[in-house]
Amino acid sequence: MTRTRLGFQIPNFTFPDVPDADLFEHVAAMAVQAEESGFDTVLLMDHFYQLPMLGPPDWNMFEAYTLLGALAARTRRARLGTLVTGNTYRNPALLAKILTGLDVISGGRALAGLGAGWFEQEHVGYGFEFPPLKERLDRLEEALRIIKPMLADERPTLDGRFYRVREAINRPSPLQQGGPPIMIGGGGEKRTLRLVAQYADESNLPCSADEIPRKLEALERHCADLGRERATVGVTWLTSMVLAPTTAEAEAARNALLARRGMDWNTLPDHVRENLERVIVLGDPDTVCEQIQTQVVDRGLDGVCVNLPADGHDLERVALAGETLRKVIG
Repeated sequence: MTRTRLGFQIPNFTFPDVPDADLFEHVAAMAVQAEESGFDTVLLMDHFYQLPMLGPPDWNMFEAYTLLGALAARTRRARLGTLVTGNTYRNPALLAKILTGLDVISGGRALAGLGAGWFEQEHVGYGFEFPPLKERLDRLEEALRIIKPMLADERPTLDGRFYRVREAINRPSPLQQGGPPIMIGGGGEKRTLRLVAQYADESNLPCSADEIPRKLEALERHCADLGRERATVGVTWLTSMVLAPTTAEAEAARNALLARRGMDWNTLPDHVRENLERVIVLGDPDTVCEQIQTQVVDRGLDGVCVNLPADGHDLERVALAGETLRKVIG
């Protein structure tokens, strides 16, 4: 089964000098450029409001699966999915149907990215239930008991606490043998990574780099408890990246990104700057290669998923990102 090695996540749809009428064409060009530059997977956030660190809530945000279906017609090789779908937003049987449609339309390139959901503001705004974390994880586990067999061309029946299906039919069937691979996003060491070990093909860790070894140890324990080989789970790291031909240019792009959110890098408290440095890979190509080698390859991960929050709309920067990362992760 193909695993994610280089994922390009698009988290933002508000670009300078790009009106709404031209927005899809620009996003499609970004996806095509990512594919041509060596990214094997193109990923969207599954949100309805923009996230606080990226912009105000009323910035543009496509519904993920509508956009993925359109991108399937523009791309040719890259897998397509979300990083990751909030389980609270859709009935799981319907989600399995949507994922199957994406797989057929794309010629067998769908990736089923799933998570428990976390962004309370958009739940409140759209009227979705937002139960406590334990229940959201319980709901995700129950949903997986529906989605996984439906993607595998089975007809599940479940009379659960949250969801009910009866011999749920899923036609046409997914094109990928066994269905689109399931990627679970999240680093919760007690529940989330156990769900990965039990149900998923891939794990994506949205954490700081220094937490990766502990997350891998937790996943190893859960796999052992369930009698599964840890090596059968593909693992990637999600990070934001600010890459430019020179480190000075990358720092300037980071500072401009923060300024758009009303922050001045030079006056931020030391602990805030340190936290940002822990979650952003920044520098020129050589510096970025060194960081990815240390943080991803040397730790035994299969790959990395990156977003470019400062300038991901710039096709030249997308190309530079793909070309740079391919030097480390082929």
